[in-house]
Amino acid sequence: QLQLVESGGGLVQPGGSLRLSCAASGFTLDYYAIAWFRQAPGKEREGVSCISRNGGSTSYADSVKGRFTISRDNAKNTAYLQMNSLKPEDTAVYYCAAVRTVGVCPRVVMRNFGSWGQGTQVTVSS
Repeated sequence: QLQLVESGGGLVQPGGSLRLSCAASGFTLDYYAIAWFRQAPGKEREGVSCISRNGGSTSYADSVKGRFTISRDNAKNTAYLQMNSLKPEDTAVYYCAAVRTVGVCPRVVMRNFGSWGQGTQVTVSS
């Protein structure tokens, strides 16, 4: 069974950067689109970004466009989220998720993704 583990979260100052990793085990991610979600305290989980199975297509929430970059290294069975120019409103638990696809990412909503990591905390604060 596919398992996902996030890492790379932490405490950073506004304007700082973090790179999150999503490592898969169980089987390869080659046939899976990978998405990042986040959930801030007291708020619903929201989609952040998605990358297609071969990395040829990506999507981003408007709130992170121009600041975040999603990528993947299928040889390492790992996906990444590079987060730059971080803002306090980016503070959340970040989750990666996967879904088997034949092409581009589906809409980045929870119901479209069947495999989930446990999350990693990102805190942006002075």
